[in-house]
Parts: sequence; C-alpha cells; structure tokens
Amino acid sequence: MIDLVVVLIAAIASFLVALIGTGLLSRILADRGILDRPNQRSSHKQATPRGGGIAVVAAILAGFGVLILTGQPLQAGIGTVIAVTIAIAAVSWVDDVRGLPAFVRLGLQAVCVGVSLYLLPLPVPAIIADFPGWAQATIMGLAWLWFINLYNFMDGIDGITGIETLVITIGISVVLQVGNSGHALIAPALIIAAAMPGFLKWNWPPAKIFMGDVGSVALGYLLGWLLLASTSDGSTLAAIIVSGYYLADATMTLIRRALKGEKVWQAHRQHAYQTALRNGMTHGMVSTRIGILGIALIALALMSLDYPLPAALAAVVIVAAVMHHFMRQRH
Repeated sequence: MIDLVVVLIAAIASFLVALIGTGLLSRILADRGILDRPNQRSSHKQATPRGGGIAVVAAILAGFGVLILTGQPLQAGIGTVIAVTIAIAAVSWVDDVRGLPAFVRLGLQAVCVGVSLYLLPLPVPAIIADFPGWAQATIMGLAWLWFINLYNFMDGIDGITGIETLVITIGISVVLQVGNSGHALIAPALIIAAAMPGFLKWNWPPAKIFMGDVGSVALGYLLGWLLLASTSDGSTLAAIIVSGYYLADATMTLIRRALKGEKVWQAHRQHAYQTALRNGMTHGMVSTRIGILGIALIALALMSLDYPLPAALAAVVIVAAVMHHFMRQRH
C-alpha cells in the first residue's frame, strides 16, 4: 500500500521545484536570448523566454525520485518512463534552441515510443484486444505518437497546457480511484499534477515564460503513458473522455488542414482556441473555459465506468459546443 504522507511530500517537492525552477529559468533564458519572438503565427505580442518545461520535467522527476527512494509501490517500468522522458526532453530542447527538421524530430519520437512499447507492460485497450499482436502495437504506437505531437501543437497560449495537464492527471487519478484499479498509477499522476501550479504561477497570462517543446513534448509522452497504462478494466473510454478537448481540437484541425492541402506539420493559428483569441477572447478567458470544460469531462469519465454510451455522447456534445463557442464570430 502506498504511503499517502510520502506522496504528499513528493507532490510538494514537485510543486516547489517547478515554482522556483521556472522563476529562475525565466531570468536565465532571457539573459541568454532564448526567446520566443512574435511572428504572424504567434498568439503573443512580445518576446518571451522559452524553455520553462525544463523546470517542469525536473520537478516531475524529483517527485518520482522521492517515491522511488522511499520504496513506494509504483507502476512497473517507471525506470524506463523516466529514462525515455529525459531522452525525449533532451531532443526537444535541441529543437527549441536550434531547430530540428520535422522528420528527424518525428523519427526520434517514434524511437522513444517504440522502445517504451517494447519495454513497458502496458495493457491492450479492450477495443483492439482481438487484433493481432503487431496490429495492437502499431495502433498503440501511432496513438501515443499522435498524442505527443498534439500536445505540442496545442501549447499555443498562456496557461492552456498547464490547465489541460491538471485536467488529465486529476481525471486519471479520480477514475482509477473510483474504479478501484491501477493504484500504482495514481501517485505518478498526482506528481505531474503537482508541478502544474508551480509552472502556472509564471505561465498564467500574461506569461513570463513559455513551456517550449522541451515541456510540451515530454508531457505528451508522460500523459500518453498514463492514459495507455490506465486503460485496463474497461476504462479506455474514460481515458479518451478526460483528454477530450485536446484530442478533438488537434485532430479536427489536422483533418481540416489536410483536406485543404496544407502542410500539417507547420505552425499555424487555426485551432479552435486560437480562433477564440482572434474573435476577441483573452488567453485567460480561453484557458479558464478549458479548465471548466475539463471538470465536466472528468465527471463524464467517471460516468462512463457505468454508463459508457450516454457519457460518450454527452462528452461529444459539450466538447463540440465549446469548440463552436470558441469559433463563433463576436460583434
């Protein structure tokens, strides 16, 4: 049985490292000229330090370290998760500072996902349980790789990824607790959640620092792991619902751009949340609405454990309603 006092200590450590580390990084990165400078695709208007995700990753790993050093029962393969997180964050930091070609970035991410699928004891989601083994691995790998990239794509305004990460991690924790399964995942999920308020202190609008790819890609990997690892015992639908807004906005935007023949890997301002800014909302208004939507999605994820179809339909309706609200012209 996991020690709740130790989990609390680990969570506090994660929060403090994120809070203090992000503040220090904002000055260090600014002094070194590592800035996200506004361009025609940007949603901000002034040069802002980029790379706060270094502190976020360090905070999460510090919290994981406390759990490991105190001998807490954790999900099998946590060492692999930590090693791959460091690797994928390092590659993403190089991309932040120097830039990497899209095919190199995607290829290295695919290697990280492939290694993880090979080494980690992940459950097979019920929806593909009858598929051949190679098909299961391919679908899970592509889903994980897409989640990593959509998490990066969606990190485009102040506060949004910190809020979404809180929604997903708290949602996973609550679903697993209520479903009485996967308790070894709850502590890591809470450690990731604990880092977010520390980061949001500096990233809430107007942001003093951005997460950068080093943070958003690493979080995409970690949350992809949590979502896949939590799909046992009929909770696959809950995992989809709790991450529903990011999944819907990123996927629908990708499909829409692909149908128009656009280069889908290039930066743009066509996501629903970005359209909301052009239509007059502020960064804080959009991120707050996504947080409120997230609370509703967590409730529906819980509902899906007993009433899957009504919960799924309700989730589709409210996510579509929020996206319509974001994209509606205001006069």
